Amino acid sequence: MPAPRKFTHQQLQAAALELIDQEGLAGLTMRALAARLGTGPMTIYNYVDGREGLERLVTGAVMAQARWSDEPSGDWRTRLAATAEAIWRAVRAHPNAIPLVLTTRSLDEDALAPAEALLQALADSGRTGAELLAAFRVVSGFIAGFAQAELTGPLASAAGQDAGTIVARMADLPAQRFPRLIEIARAATGDPQTEFRAGLGILLAGIDASGPHPD
Repeated sequence: MPAPRKFTHQQLQAAALELIDQEGLAGLTMRALAARLGTGPMTIYNYVDGREGLERLVTGAVMAQARWSDEPSGDWRTRLAATAEAIWRAVRAHPNAIPLVLTTRSLDEDALAPAEALLQALADSGRTGAELLAAFRVVSGFIAGFAQAELTGPLASAAGQDAGTIVARMADLPAQRFPRLIEIARAATGDPQTEFRAGLGILLAGIDASGPHPD
């Protein structure tokens, strides 16, 4: 009989996510993961397929933290909004992992479950095939883009800066040339959840208005 495995998949995921949270993307290495788990790097190669495997661990760990109601009752819009917000919360809780969430391709069931939930809600709106795909890309792009904008957009703050610092920085721009950037900088001092829900509401209104098109 083969020797029992020393680590579970969930243990590897948790350790990889802790590592990237604390050390950043550059700190995610086989050697660092091995040290965190108290073993040697060669042991980790028995579980993880190189760098791509490490990145899939992180992506799966982040997506596994998305929690939403999976009850089939309720309007598709309500279920879509709940799922989208759950994914956004999970992603923004681990900002160092966002580049991997945006780019890593994974067949890990933990990573795919939120996407399936979004697709089911959109399918319940009557969309199939290419229309279902287009709507899914729009919604998933909004979630990822909103999370990324908090880190890299014009209103993003550097480490240690608060909202007041951002407003002051934007207020120093030439007011006649950038009046709207200054305006939204002041508005951005509010609750990110409120902003997310407002943006998602605009998106859902557009999806609802477009409607599925019969062949």
